[in-house]
Amino acid sequence: MATESKSLGTLTAPRAFISGLDEHVGQEVTIKGWLYNLRSSGKILFPQLRDGTGVVQCVALKNTIAPELWEALKGLGQESALAITGTVRADERAPGGYEIDLRTAEVFNEVRDYPITPKEHGTEFLMDHRHLWLRSRRQHAILKVRHTVVKAVRDFLDNDGFTLADSPIFTPAACEGTSTLFEVDYFDGEKAYLTQSGQLYNEATAAAFGKAYCFGPTFRAEKSKTRRHLTEFWMVEPEMAYATLDDVMTLSERMLSYIAARVLDSRAEELKTLERDPARLEAIVPPFPRMHYDDAVKLLHKGHDEGAMETRFEWGGDFGAPDETYLSGNYDKPLMVHHYPAEVKAFYMARDPERNELALGVDVLAPEGYGEVIGGGERATSLQFLEEQIALHQLPKEAFEWYLDLRRYGSVPHAGFGMGIERCTAWMCGIEHVRETIPFPRLMNRLRP
Repeated sequence: MATESKSLGTLTAPRAFISGLDEHVGQEVTIKGWLYNLRSSGKILFPQLRDGTGVVQCVALKNTIAPELWEALKGLGQESALAITGTVRADERAPGGYEIDLRTAEVFNEVRDYPITPKEHGTEFLMDHRHLWLRSRRQHAILKVRHTVVKAVRDFLDNDGFTLADSPIFTPAACEGTSTLFEVDYFDGEKAYLTQSGQLYNEATAAAFGKAYCFGPTFRAEKSKTRRHLTEFWMVEPEMAYATLDDVMTLSERMLSYIAARVLDSRAEELKTLERDPARLEAIVPPFPRMHYDDAVKLLHKGHDEGAMETRFEWGGDFGAPDETYLSGNYDKPLMVHHYPAEVKAFYMARDPERNELALGVDVLAPEGYGEVIGGGERATSLQFLEEQIALHQLPKEAFEWYLDLRRYGSVPHAGFGMGIERCTAWMCGIEHVRETIPFPRLMNRLRP
């Protein structure tokens, strides 16, 4: 329940934001926001206000403000919308290092019975109220880190000579088969799919620009309920002409190191809120360890023999979450596993010229059990090979004719990768589940809010 706006004084001071209060010490300012918390001590009220940039504690003395203002403030509930005017004062004991001596206020929306209280709430309740849960300090910190991850990705690629060339969300065919795609009705009875990757289109833009990337939402219809999976997530995919598997691995470690450094530099307060050990991020510097798939399998066998792995891994399979966690468990920085069996990689992946059963691909496995954060490699350049693969995977050749043109006209060695923003953000934050790293997560059992 809520009541509408009522003015309790004149707000004449210039507006300021909580994150910039250090520039206004000794000055009278107006802060517009929402009530984060309220406590009292006799004839003093301590309303805490948040404005999206931070939280500040205000001090209201009963004998220095209007009686009606005192009564109005005393009765406000959490998340009531209000603007306050007062003088900024530095105070090391206060949250954020500053307090505001409140002089007057205007209440825009008086709230009662805010659903999310300081008591313990279950995950389903919080997810049902995600539109409100976003206001909490922890969720705020996570999404601020996400913002920095996205900004770092764009800055890194832009400064490295890449051109942003986004790929379509509606696609006529699958990149990796149709079993994990969402099918939609297009026009005139034609079927389309929500993209699972911009990969194929990136190859076209890389041939045009040399180095290109796409950045946007992608969709996977696989019925997975793990802490690492979302149905809709954001992915950045750089692609480079005249590039090899080694170039992909080098670019991957440079970009991940850049992201970690930016998060450390820009989000120190948020990392404190999340109780994230900064030493974990400080360790993310080149070079990253590299391991051949064959050697990774041997390591898994050793783990099984020593009782650390329940099931003995068989060569030729793709790694599951326990396998990735075990492999990366000996490192404090990402582990690059390369030369996977071609059977578990996409049809367009180039083959090892010395061992045709291997693909020139790499997965970058984050430490601390966060699993694959980057997957990529070299692309096949042979027209004949790709035609054979399309037939082998029973894909409609007519939908790939434009893609095959890239091999008919100016085919060169090229390579790239994809990185999911949510997994990277979860890793940077040190949190358990990717559902908290996107404002409104889409999962197998969740389409709302």
